[in-house]
Amino acid sequence: MRRISVLFAGLLAFGVICAAPRTVKVACVGNSITYGTGLADRETQSYPVRLQEMLGDGYVVGNFGKPGATLLNKGHRPYTEQEEYARALDFAGDIVVIHLGVNDTDPRNWPNYRDFFVKDYIDLIGSFRKANADARIIIARMTPIADRHPRFLSGTRDWHGEIQSAIEAVADYAGVELIDFHEPLYPYPYMLPDAVHPDAEGARILAETVCSAITGDYGGLSMAPIYTDGMVLQRDVPLDIHGTADASETVTVEVGGTRRSATASNRGEWTVTLPPMDAGGPYEMSVSTPGRTLMFRDVLVGEVWLCSGQSNMEFMLSQCATAPREGEQLDDDRLRLYDMKARWRTNRVQWDASVLDSLNRLDYYKEAEWTRCAVETASRFSAVAYYFGKMLRDSLDVPVGLICNAIGGSPAEAWIDRRTMEYEFPGILKDWTHNDFIQDWVRGRAALNVGLSDDKQQRHPYEPCYLHESGIRPLDRFPLKGVVWYQGESNAHNREAHERLFPLLVKSWRENWRNDTLPFYYVQLSSLDRPSWPWFRDSQRRLMDKLPHTGMAVSSDRGDSLDVHPTDKKPVGERLGRWALHDTYGRRHVVPSGPLFRDAEFRDGAVYLSFDYGEGLCSSDGAQIRTFEVAAVEGLYYPASAEVMPDGRLKVHSPSVPSPRYIRYGWQPFTRANLVNSSGLPASTFRATWEGR
Repeated sequence: MRRISVLFAGLLAFGVICAAPRTVKVACVGNSITYGTGLADRETQSYPVRLQEMLGDGYVVGNFGKPGATLLNKGHRPYTEQEEYARALDFAGDIVVIHLGVNDTDPRNWPNYRDFFVKDYIDLIGSFRKANADARIIIARMTPIADRHPRFLSGTRDWHGEIQSAIEAVADYAGVELIDFHEPLYPYPYMLPDAVHPDAEGARILAETVCSAITGDYGGLSMAPIYTDGMVLQRDVPLDIHGTADASETVTVEVGGTRRSATASNRGEWTVTLPPMDAGGPYEMSVSTPGRTLMFRDVLVGEVWLCSGQSNMEFMLSQCATAPREGEQLDDDRLRLYDMKARWRTNRVQWDASVLDSLNRLDYYKEAEWTRCAVETASRFSAVAYYFGKMLRDSLDVPVGLICNAIGGSPAEAWIDRRTMEYEFPGILKDWTHNDFIQDWVRGRAALNVGLSDDKQQRHPYEPCYLHESGIRPLDRFPLKGVVWYQGESNAHNREAHERLFPLLVKSWRENWRNDTLPFYYVQLSSLDRPSWPWFRDSQRRLMDKLPHTGMAVSSDRGDSLDVHPTDKKPVGERLGRWALHDTYGRRHVVPSGPLFRDAEFRDGAVYLSFDYGEGLCSSDGAQIRTFEVAAVEGLYYPASAEVMPDGRLKVHSPSVPSPRYIRYGWQPFTRANLVNSSGLPASTFRATWEGR
């Protein structure tokens, strides 16, 4: 990093002769994390020591950390009563970096004395200003406390969040600089071996954070890797373009004749908001500071969708049953692809030490760039995503950009952000390779890949939060229109858990993109001889009713009894496209789905069914409508006949059940259900009772 000297002496002789700059004193005030507890050699690894190395000879850094110290003066070990505090005052730092609050999460402290925290912090700041009236005060948001902490759920998690808010209030009121020790470490929980104290790598990250704050050097202008030549920007919405730059640098973004600027904050963050743009291009987009320019060429403006999930979304076009018939139709300059492929597949192999190290650093994906759709690029791209995008291109006649980020075998929890999981489903984080939330084959594959044992802290793509941290966060909220999702095979054994996870996934991504109405269209699992799948498919159907701005593409008619990867992907992608065209783009003439169960009337020895999108009910093959079953007692089902009534409803009855109270359809793991509507789209698996459940 470039280092910027500060606090120079004044000019002499009209500025011709300069006095040598004096040494700048930096006081690092804090608790055991500042002190270096838990490090193999705190004399060389603590963050103040590393900070000294980074800042160089123009600075003197003092470590005034006290293990166990609290910010609260009524806490169990007040910092202001410790010898380290007195020495810090005597040091009279030109720059004072304060990191306190972690120990205040102790149940002896925050529950009893929280009302004194802000005042005590302001008084502490005042004491350092009294020691050096010109002192530059920097206070830090606290480092994370990992979910493995023994008091995490009994109060520590919540009190930690409340103290963070109090620290932010202090910074605002006292007019001091606020830096963030939390976010740089939060995606790396295993850098906190005891759930609290950073390891040597974590200490280095803290030192870099402080060094950048002091010098303003954040490495110059940079943006997320997804910004490349050939990209597609989302049309018709204000575009937040963001990245990092050195503190206080002016960043200017120019594209399509529009020019906007912003100033990087003291954390090096900047955001430029461009006004909505019409579909079109190609354009050049420049992003520049006084010292650097990033130029992106062949940029289009159109519709951008993220296509994600597990192996059936990952399934490549070249593997698809219809691929040989596409031929030269694949060439489309206005369809752009960004393909995020994993560096290592989760096959039945053990990864070596270099792979494991990369996983721990969240370095899981290969480098990617935006490419034009052509035979050589599309053949390696997701088949479902391609057919979805092609349908949008053909219908909307605007550029379309598809981001594919799908990992075979991944469970839903791997795609959800850590904060959501910690607050909404913390149990799934606990000892994830040994709890009951994951399937045995997932557990076995993870154990084989990384050699997991009870005492080894090692990251894996199937770990809760991992793919969000390694694959969603790096997208840096790249502007999207919506999401299409094909996943569930790795969660189908536990529909109850998935009924919690899937809404959290949708919520997590909508919060990430700051869009409460972000469209989220997903594929219902197909047919396969796995016993839990009928219940899981029906659970997916019910979730659509609970989650606004979602839609479900039925795929049970395209399943394979023996293969979890059906090869007929074109209908699946196009069914997702129907939802997007109907709901997102207002093409109401497009039927978005096959018949979806609406309600059931139980009377006169039969069940009368109504469906959404049920116009023109019939069988797909000209045979009798099949796979309906009815029961008087749950669990004792009998085959039933179905006939379309003049009013469009479906009458279902069985001589074996004179008074049915339960009904289900397509309730076989691999089903040959054949009910469709006039558009030839299949009905979803469903189950209903006379009580309406």
